Amino acid sequence: MTPHFSLEELTFSNTAIRLDIDNTPTPEALNNLQMLAEGLEEVRAKLDSNPIKISSGYRCLKLNKAVKSRDTSYHTKGLAADFTCPRYGSVKEVMQTLAKSSIEFDQLIYEFGSWIHIGFPEAGTKARRQVFTIDKKGVRPFE
Repeated sequence: MTPHFSLEELTFSNTAIRLDIDNTPTPEALNNLQMLAEGLEEVRAKLDSNPIKISSGYRCLKLNKAVKSRDTSYHTKGLAADFTCPRYGSVKEVMQTLAKSSIEFDQLIYEFGSWIHIGFPEAGTKARRQVFTIDKKGVRPFE
């Protein structure tokens, strides 16, 4: 898809394998995955070209339900990924860098202090650049 992100990486899921769920993207999701890969290239460049470790990318609706996520998740559209970048710094340091960047993300979420969720806007829509934290206390602004 791009120099650093393959379709296999963006669709891989241990949960899908374990539950025998076919996580093949729809044609629309495949187009969105191309945009996601391009957005992740921008993220990687902003993080001094350090490798990004993706823990979750595209999730078909059945897989998304299996991981107890909302049906409206951008993961189901192929527009979101959860990741870390250990060589750059802590998850919080990565979050701080990306929150200050000019990258046109839709949402940037610091999740449970363990990973970052990044979602990109659908084609033809404006990036909302929402930045927040989700943890046991709920949803709140990222600090």
